[in-house]
Amino acid sequence: MVALHIEHAVPLASYTSLQLGGPAEHFARIEDRAQLMAALTLARARDLPLTLLGGGSNVVVSDAGVRGLVLVMATRGVELLPADPARPAEQLVEAQAGESWDALVERCVAQDLAGLECLSGIPGTVGAAPLQNIGAYGQELSDTLRAVEVLDLESLTTRWLERDACELGYRDSRWKHQPGRELVLAVRLALQRGGAATLRYAELQAAVPTAAPSLSQVRSAVLGLRRGKSMLLDPADPNRRSVGSFFMNPVVSPQLAERVLQVALDAGMIADAAALPRYPQPDGRLKLSAAWLIERAGIQKGERHGAVGVSSRHTLALVHHGGGSSAELLQLAASVQERVHTTFGIELAREPVLLGFDVFG
Repeated sequence: MVALHIEHAVPLASYTSLQLGGPAEHFARIEDRAQLMAALTLARARDLPLTLLGGGSNVVVSDAGVRGLVLVMATRGVELLPADPARPAEQLVEAQAGESWDALVERCVAQDLAGLECLSGIPGTVGAAPLQNIGAYGQELSDTLRAVEVLDLESLTTRWLERDACELGYRDSRWKHQPGRELVLAVRLALQRGGAATLRYAELQAAVPTAAPSLSQVRSAVLGLRRGKSMLLDPADPNRRSVGSFFMNPVVSPQLAERVLQVALDAGMIADAAALPRYPQPDGRLKLSAAWLIERAGIQKGERHGAVGVSSRHTLALVHHGGGSSAELLQLAASVQERVHTTFGIELAREPVLLGFDVFG
């Protein structure tokens, strides 16, 4: 065990992919559970607001900073659990919250464990993955998640939640509806030894070299696709300061989707109904493409608004070019939302979490 070390007035911009935001009033890096309990006990004793930070790839930090104690989760460890005789092809993998998500995917692919290959290249930590129910190219975390270990922040007790108790949906989970109640400590994933790669997206199918690619071939293809959209954390990429997709794809009623279709047809945006991207959901609603809506609302790739702008490769990504502020970025996001709403009557929801705004405005 390493003693807990508390720092003060620590700039948070360097802990985020946007490289924006003010300082943490108090700050600690958590490398084991003893440190975590010490930090939580301190926060409770001093009545400090508590903020948890993983890889910083899906947050916008207030320019004023974050009051209270900010904890960066850096707990590590990946374990292959004993096989269940009833499921001989299944491999349970347990990973601690502070592990790099992509490093975990890389390790599982290298060991021929199927189920995560399409989630390659997603930045951030393992602990953040269930909060968003991360997904890409036809896979979601919910496909393989078996259980999540959580710490109740009120009782300071731990327990394992089975997948159904996590209330996972499209970029949704119980933790989004009950913020500040629990902290994710670890996840267990059920992967398939020697399983076939997932190939549900036509874009990914076209990018792999064979009809039955290996897991490593799919991982390479996904990384290539993400790189082409500036969705990898690449220091050489001019679009690198972003949170990836800033907006979620809207899931709407058939009636609203029909209205969007009619607007697009009347405005000459499309020649026929088949040209509108629509994806049926299990509950009867339809998922629309946020990027498609943004572009048809007149927003262009590469638009620049001072120190912030739209990625030159993907309209879903808003980028910070340097020297800007979180306020500028959120003003641009609001402008994009307004233009889409004015054009289509669709409310785009943001994907990143805002930190510090509830305290500092």
